[in-house]
Amino acid sequence: QVQLVESGGGLVQAGGSLRLSCAVSGSIGNIRTMDWYRQGPGKQRELVATIANEGSTNYADSVKGRFTISRDNAKNTVYLQMNSLKPEDTAVYYCHTAYKLGYLRNYWGQGTQVTVFS
Repeated sequence: QVQLVESGGGLVQAGGSLRLSCAVSGSIGNIRTMDWYRQGPGKQRELVATIANEGSTNYADSVKGRFTISRDNAKNTVYLQMNSLKPEDTAVYYCHTAYKLGYLRNYWGQGTQVTVFS
């Protein structure tokens, strides 16, 4: 089992910044990648950013150049630094990981709300 707890969401004006954190605990030895997803009002959940254990990263085109995913292995924490925020970034942001151990196991955090106003 893996537990994911997000924090850092809030209300911010367009152009501002926020940093989300995801505290990871439990059976973390099987984890190879960590992701941030988001789900805006009336939209499907979408992948925002991924970081692998070796440090490689991938981003959705909509956030490239504005968002940065990183990890602190000593703290078992993954971060999402969000700069130049836009109203369309408004969403609930979820931390996620998945790995196959017998079967595919998906783990999600509870989500943290980010609201960007113009």
